[in-house]
Amino acid sequence: MSLTKVIAIAGKPGLYEILGQTKGGFITTSLIDGKKAPVKNTQNVSVLSDIGIYTYETEAPLGEVFLALHEKFEGKEAISHKAPNNELAALFSEVLPAYDEERVYVSNIKKVIQWYNLLITSGFDFETIKEDIKKLEEAQNQAE
Repeated sequence: MSLTKVIAIAGKPGLYEILGQTKGGFITTSLIDGKKAPVKNTQNVSVLSDIGIYTYETEAPLGEVFLALHEKFEGKEAISHKAPNNELAALFSEVLPAYDEERVYVSNIKKVIQWYNLLITSGFDFETIKEDIKKLEEAQNQAE
């Protein structure tokens, strides 16, 4: 599983892995309880590999933030997403020092940390993020 196969569905808690496509959407499995569920094309979904976090200069891919959290916590769960706002902001400043504090809200930070902890508990292989970043960089180099 890589971040290109992990989605967040608006209005539903947790994260979901895409298992396959159907005529009107796709089949997913919840990373929380492992239950399979169909997702219609009309539902609002976000692929984690497509999400970026605002910095003062550009956007940092969510995968890079996950890797920084993974390194900081040595492959274990981070603090709870329900921790006090100042603790969450301080943690985010450590893992992504240049994040834009005016455009990245505490609610965004909570979601990132909640997703990271969910990926840890589901046994996600963070090496796949490094592979995806490497492929993206190679594709960009070939395009130039």
